[in-house]
Amino acid sequence: MKKIAQIALLLLATLPMVKAQESPKEEDFYKIITPPIPEGIILEVGGLITLPNGSLGISTRRGEVWIVDNPTSRTPYFRKFATGLHEILGLAYKDGFLYCAQRGELTKLIDKNGDGKADIYETVHAWALSGHYHEYSFGPKVAPDGSFFVSGNVAFGDEEWWRGESRVPGRGWIFRITPDGKYEPYATGVRSPAGISMIKGELWYTDNQGDWMGTGGIFPVKKGGFMGHPAGLKWAELPNSPVKLTEKQFFAERDNRQERDANNRAIKPENTRNETPQFLYQLKEKYDMVQLPAVWLPYGVHGVSTAELIMDETNGDFGPFTGQVFVGDQGQSNIMRVVLEKVKGEYQGA
Repeated sequence: MKKIAQIALLLLATLPMVKAQESPKEEDFYKIITPPIPEGIILEVGGLITLPNGSLGISTRRGEVWIVDNPTSRTPYFRKFATGLHEILGLAYKDGFLYCAQRGELTKLIDKNGDGKADIYETVHAWALSGHYHEYSFGPKVAPDGSFFVSGNVAFGDEEWWRGESRVPGRGWIFRITPDGKYEPYATGVRSPAGISMIKGELWYTDNQGDWMGTGGIFPVKKGGFMGHPAGLKWAELPNSPVKLTEKQFFAERDNRQERDANNRAIKPENTRNETPQFLYQLKEKYDMVQLPAVWLPYGVHGVSTAELIMDETNGDFGPFTGQVFVGDQGQSNIMRVVLEKVKGEYQGA
């Protein structure tokens, strides 16, 4: 037995060492590449767009537009295309020109002399502002007919800092700017509509959680639609409004919870014990213009500060996700996949 054991040990010693096979990691398939940014440039990116020649257009919160040539190489070239604008949170490219949604206007950037810098900053349309810090504007997104869609954040109360307000028309709305620069209110009920998107020629948006929005949602947008936040209903009875739900009708169905203490100071509403919840779908049963989301993103897991929707149209070059939609979340620093389908004219998804 001793001799057999010695032979077995000798055989084992002569066998090549075999390492345990490691499971593939995410970065083996999807790598994050950070382009080297030249010293002295502070981007604070608000919008990205890939140009027809492969260059990358970048808009910044600081009001600049940069063009990055060869963006995926080890030595990308950064050049400042425009400056002095106000908090650009989106870029669009149409007919050879860049367009941006500043805080208070849709602007066309024109490089007239061909030197790689914008010489003309043309106002396509300017909209109202109250001056509140939270009145961000997102977009533009180009529709199939050549018009532009922009979404407008609500402001917040001075005393009731938690309550979204629409202090001027367009806040809490998604609106359309025609190719000749005319303004058209399109839909309301949005709170912080950072993810305005165009998917296969259809308008979508994602909202951020907060008052009246329990978590992030992915909504198809129809003209005249109402997505659940009441601030924009302040302007629903204007002559050019396509929305037929009024503030009075909404608050007849929903408690506004404007609570005050003994000194008549506003108190932030708290959840009530044993309260019967009221859901958006119940409101739609009475008012057809209420637009339900195709997907709710679970709060704290996904849906905190949801961003633009991007469909995988690479036909397999980005993995087995063709036709699926990607959505980022700033609050969670992640990217999620969403599968959408239309059933009897309505979208649903997971």
